[in-house]
Amino acid sequence: MKPPAIAAFFATLKAANPQPVTELEYTSVFELLTAVLLSAQATDVGVNKATRKLFPVANTPQKILALGLDGLESYIKTIGLYRSKAKHLMQTCRMLVDQHGGQVPRSREALEALPGVGRKTANVVLNSAFGEPTMAVDTHIFRVGNRTGLAPGKTPYEVEMQLLKRVPAEYLIDAHHWLILHGRYVCQARKPQCWLCGVAAYCDFKPKTAAP
Repeated sequence: MKPPAIAAFFATLKAANPQPVTELEYTSVFELLTAVLLSAQATDVGVNKATRKLFPVANTPQKILALGLDGLESYIKTIGLYRSKAKHLMQTCRMLVDQHGGQVPRSREALEALPGVGRKTANVVLNSAFGEPTMAVDTHIFRVGNRTGLAPGKTPYEVEMQLLKRVPAEYLIDAHHWLILHGRYVCQARKPQCWLCGVAAYCDFKPKTAAP
């Protein structure tokens, strides 16, 4: 995808959704970190269902620790891999209390040092909570980046670096939300819905799919 097409691609996505946000529900930086940590290999819908019960009871590191591991598991057992996620979240809460005064740190290094928090999770928190122009490459963004020709790469990191280099600066803050939503609802894995796609004219994917 050439630079003029990339600019038009994002201008179109912005016009359709001027202020995109994550579909995970949260009201604080810690709630966001928790929701993203729980969302690995799970749907946002499934995570929201669990956190709607968890957060009214425990929405700080101290309150999560007070629940204990068994108590935490009872709230998130509907989420895939809940046992390992509960263990990581408890360890993360302990580190937040002991090393960061109970606050979520703003640096990538400190975030990635937390158990269960990898580069993608750190990027989501840095972008959504702290307004940094990061690119959290999940399966949707990896697919869209490669399929459209926007940011080809063999690994999520390669796609992330390509996006940071190729997305025009004025779109960078919101780009990862637009791409996730586009991949989730339009440029889907099994069959991209090209006949519904507002940015199909700028996309390198051939042949375009037709309406069923």
